[in-house]
Amino acid sequence: MTLPRLSAVALSLGASLISLDLGWSATQAACKFLPPVGGDGNSDIVKKRVGKAKLIGHTNWNTDFAVNGPYTSYKLFFTADSTASGTYPVEAFLKFTDGSNLRVVKESLTPPIGTGRMFGPFTVPQGKQVNQVNFKIGAGSDPNSTGFSYRISVQGCN
Repeated sequence: MTLPRLSAVALSLGASLISLDLGWSATQAACKFLPPVGGDGNSDIVKKRVGKAKLIGHTNWNTDFAVNGPYTSYKLFFTADSTASGTYPVEAFLKFTDGSNLRVVKESLTPPIGTGRMFGPFTVPQGKQVNQVNFKIGAGSDPNSTGFSYRISVQGCN
């Protein structure tokens, strides 16, 4: 192969790799983290500990994330933070502007510390508009999970 031909092939290959990289970056940029309702604005990641059921008042099992744009799908992230291995009862819901909701997750997870799961992407049903995404991680279905800590976050994607 001649030097000019080799240069043309290398240039073409480089341009292809750059366009592949740009395509991947554009795909990654299509998702944005949603802010937690009642958050301080400093982080889109919520850190909590599974609390006990209460006779009076609310548990800390529910965490809502505000939908701040028109997204076509949602990804939900859960990471275990406890040093002991435990089972986390996890539920998640898409909450719609008409007051209805759709449960998209109902699982019991036993991940090692620092690991977890991505759930989704979950697409929005036709004719519905999501205004919040709700995570429910609680001890109601597994009292042995009380005290385990975790991190959660949600992304809206187009």
